[in-house]
Amino acid sequence: MSPPLSDSLASTASDSFRDGQFAWRFARGKLRGDPVFGAILAHGLLAGSSRVVDLGCGQGLLAAWLIAARALYAKGAPGSWPATWPAPPTLGSYLGFEINPSEVARGRAAIARLAAAGTPTLLSIVEGDITDVDYGQADAIVLLDVLHYIDRAAQERVLWKVRAALTPNGRLLLRVGDAAGGLRFTLSRAVDVAVAAARRGRMMQLHCRPLPEWLALLERTGFSAETRPMSGGTPFANVLLLARPA
Repeated sequence: MSPPLSDSLASTASDSFRDGQFAWRFARGKLRGDPVFGAILAHGLLAGSSRVVDLGCGQGLLAAWLIAARALYAKGAPGSWPATWPAPPTLGSYLGFEINPSEVARGRAAIARLAAAGTPTLLSIVEGDITDVDYGQADAIVLLDVLHYIDRAAQERVLWKVRAALTPNGRLLLRVGDAAGGLRFTLSRAVDVAVAAARRGRMMQLHCRPLPEWLALLERTGFSAETRPMSGGTPFANVLLLARPA
């Protein structure tokens, strides 16, 4: 994603979080610096997905990002949207699940602002553990940097639930760390441990896998998958897995 477009979209999307300085600053920094948000748009990774479920959604950045992208695209101003990019998805509904009550509160405040601005998307963030909640039915399910916070048995249960919730032509976007990623993975894990401690007030054990094990897990739970590096511009060992029901 070109820097001017990234900055413009990040600024527009982060405006939904202006009720709190922390929420706004975090949104702006994350949306500008994390390559996965640009990749979702540039490569049409959610193209045609009307019903999106976001597991471990935090404060709902993905919803704000997609709504901002659609609004920019709809303006149709010359040069405002890259000619080589597909149209961003038209969200009919976005359902996020998040276990951290503080993030849920920030996300719900952002949703209220988006609703007041007239977005036609049905937006909801539910406080709950992704191992317990009902995902409903979805065209796309997104799991970004989440699965390694739950144990291996729970990882498998969640993916079976994802498989059951997706439509036959649905898709899963799963970003994971590659435990065979050497120093970059060591840094990724250290950051994740620190983030978990800050968010939940305690140290957490991480349950990581090398990339071949993640792929085997997806195959075992009924998916076919392809991989894309997703660490561009960062020092981490992240991989995005694009999976569909097999």
